[in-house]
Amino acid sequence: MTTEQPGTSGLPVPRPQFRRQVNLMRRILRDPQPVLDELCAEFGPVVGLGIGPVRMAVIGGAPAVRELLARPTSDFRWNHKFNALGFVVGDGSMIVSDGSDHRHRRSSVQTAFSRRRLNRWMPMIVDRTDTAVADLLAAPGQSGSAFDLDPFIRRLLIGIVVRALFGERLSARSAEIGALFQRPQRYLESPALRQLPHPFPFTARAHVRSDRRALDALIDAEIARHRADPVDDPLDVLGTLVHEGSLTDAEMRDQVVTLIGAGYDTTSASLGWMLVCVARQPGLWNRLRAEADEVFGAAVAPEVHDDTLSRLRVANGVMREALRLHPAGALTPREAAVDVVVDGRRITTGTLVLWSAHLAGRDPAVWDDPLRFDPDRFIDPSPAQRAAGDLAWVPFGGGARNCIGFALAQMELTLIVARLAQHLDIE
Repeated sequence: MTTEQPGTSGLPVPRPQFRRQVNLMRRILRDPQPVLDELCAEFGPVVGLGIGPVRMAVIGGAPAVRELLARPTSDFRWNHKFNALGFVVGDGSMIVSDGSDHRHRRSSVQTAFSRRRLNRWMPMIVDRTDTAVADLLAAPGQSGSAFDLDPFIRRLLIGIVVRALFGERLSARSAEIGALFQRPQRYLESPALRQLPHPFPFTARAHVRSDRRALDALIDAEIARHRADPVDDPLDVLGTLVHEGSLTDAEMRDQVVTLIGAGYDTTSASLGWMLVCVARQPGLWNRLRAEADEVFGAAVAPEVHDDTLSRLRVANGVMREALRLHPAGALTPREAAVDVVVDGRRITTGTLVLWSAHLAGRDPAVWDDPLRFDPDRFIDPSPAQRAAGDLAWVPFGGGARNCIGFALAQMELTLIVARLAQHLDIE
């Protein structure tokens, strides 16, 4: 093991021998979770990789992650030299913006995610779920058979996201919009070397550019339609942004593309993990069904009230426990704009800081039996379990840069799993 030179404060960051680092960096960009577990077990909550202009610091222990997330945002940059996300979501997206640009863009979008608006989305989410289940059960040969739920989940989530972002007028085009996100998502999940910028045609990067142009044209048409023919739809995020008027058309496009990606792909993955975890837990699906029967009743079109979510305690516990073990992002990057000290270790300016919700959610120093799926940690938590959740449950980040749609995602996942439990048997 070697170390960085110590600075004026903080201990040096531990790091593996250089020869081993090359292999670790290749693996962490391809399949991060096993490498993260290996590094954290061997080196502790902060470990360094790389040298010179290409160096990383992985932050994994729950207290270290919370310490990092509590630091001023001015200590870091999100629009940095390692950033590949901006190519897909656009340079004007709030998630790749810094300073006043980030504050302005996030503030404009935040108005569309008020608690009042979120509550008004709940009946729509329940209705879309019920319709999707009815279509599934009506398909020939589906009842009682084994089939892949992933396409069903993705169709359901893209329908909800398109309805929330664009209103009813674009709901019929949700499958088209979802298809335009497939290649960009695969591109972001491809090895880092394949994401290097280049102008060549007929490549994965060229296909992403083409898909983004198609999305931009679709969004531009909706912006123009909102201006020419405003619709009073309180559930329409794009309409809210157009009416609010503080963002340029390009900024609105980038925010909408960002929100579709977050609300569709990551939420679909999270719902998939929830169903896998529940199916492996004897009796849990029946607990979900009993709770949903009590909250929603037997009505075909149940009433949804402001307190519906708070009454779905088992469904909420399933959501939180699944995201603890399987957060949508194993690593979340930011670049150190100044020297920072985390967990007593000095991280130098220009280092790509990769904090891990995966490691924080499995930290054995915080969670009792951390690899066991146990929704009761969150359903009726002891004081120690509540403290663990407050410290180490970070699937949506924390602080001023947390996921802006975290409340919508939690609401979707909780309501959907409850309604699925009422309608389906899954094993």
